[in-house]
Amino acid sequence: MRTLRSPFRTARPAARRALGTVAWLTGTLVTPLAGQDPAVDAAIDGVIDRIVEMRHQIHQFPELGNREFETAAMVAAHLRDLGFDEVIEGVAHTGVIGILKGGLPGDVVAVRADMDALPVTENTGYSFASTVRAEYGGQEVGVSHACGHDVHTAVQLGVASVLASMRDEIPGTIKFIFQPAEEGPPPGEEGGADLMVREGALEGVVPSAIFGLHTFADMDVGKLGYTPGPAFAAVDHFKIRIIGRQAHGAQPQTSIDPVVMASQTVTAFQTIRSRNLSPLEPSVVTVGVMRGGERFNIIPQEMWLEGTVRTYNPDVRDAVERRMDEILDGITAAGGGSYVLDYDRGTPATINDRNLTVEMAPTLAKIVGEENVFVLDPTMGGEDFAYFANEVPGFYYRLGSVNPELGSGGHHTPDFRADDASIPIGMRAMSNLLLDYLKSRLPPTD
Repeated sequence: MRTLRSPFRTARPAARRALGTVAWLTGTLVTPLAGQDPAVDAAIDGVIDRIVEMRHQIHQFPELGNREFETAAMVAAHLRDLGFDEVIEGVAHTGVIGILKGGLPGDVVAVRADMDALPVTENTGYSFASTVRAEYGGQEVGVSHACGHDVHTAVQLGVASVLASMRDEIPGTIKFIFQPAEEGPPPGEEGGADLMVREGALEGVVPSAIFGLHTFADMDVGKLGYTPGPAFAAVDHFKIRIIGRQAHGAQPQTSIDPVVMASQTVTAFQTIRSRNLSPLEPSVVTVGVMRGGERFNIIPQEMWLEGTVRTYNPDVRDAVERRMDEILDGITAAGGGSYVLDYDRGTPATINDRNLTVEMAPTLAKIVGEENVFVLDPTMGGEDFAYFANEVPGFYYRLGSVNPELGSGGHHTPDFRADDASIPIGMRAMSNLLLDYLKSRLPPTD
């Protein structure tokens, strides 16, 4: 396996370059490697056309977080048609959980896919592109699957189809979790993985591990990647009011200037990373909003700052919040003003269980060839799979999704394109991971 030093570096091959196991033929992957489960391959061949059609339907009719009503109904109907032992709807608003019991005794494992779309107007040129518009944050917005969750859902529906057809040979139970609102619930609502866990998604039939995947806009179809240990950062959101005293811009001596205090705060926050934390501990402190004032010759009463903090280490997370408070206290005291800090701890860091990662990485190599599996650097992006992986050991990996002839915009952009050819690879990878995991938990035979 190779190490890709930056997950954001694009190194795509020329059009139709051979990708080891990849053949671009009618939009699907062919020529499976030796070592793959032939029953899985045969089952995929039998359902892939239908699963791709379902992906197109999900993509063409996307739904925002906590509003995945039609997507969830499709998921639940599909699981029932497959004869799942149990299908539970309405978890965390629109989440769906399916229980598939194998024909042989064994352990329990879970797999998760997210279903929600984004308030992004699509510009992909796909024949099945979204033209949906919806209300978000009080505004009408375009809606699209600009992060690949349609592929995630389709892959998991495909895995459900494959494993349901093999259930008599499965040694254990598989819990399929279809999650809403991974991108965050609408303002003022709860949702996502956090709410699913609180509503008992991992209870009852309790898994000993959980798997998940995500499309990757910087990796071609036919490649897979993973990060041992910390993979995605904790995502915190801060809001700050810096309060001064309003005055005429020509008489600054009569003011307590919040603009100056806010400017000093933005600059001082950058010393947290450079002077208060170990240079070996990754972190980000970003002020994304700085707003105040209404007229060029008036010093305003208040300034508003808003931004994000990204960390992996809980101690670093604590230190950043503490130093922000200390910096604000010092600057506003020196300037004669005051402040209010609202620091919201959001999604925790997603940590791939190291033992589980070492155990399961060879399965990925079995699917696409060792030369097409990459060890990726951690990213400062967030992923609420963390809430599941904090409860049971988790393994979360990246699915190459780019057709090198078409390219792709970045995640959360209008021209993000996840190619259909990634779907059968995702199905092969996840089906084999789940089966290999369950087989590895069987007691040794004499």
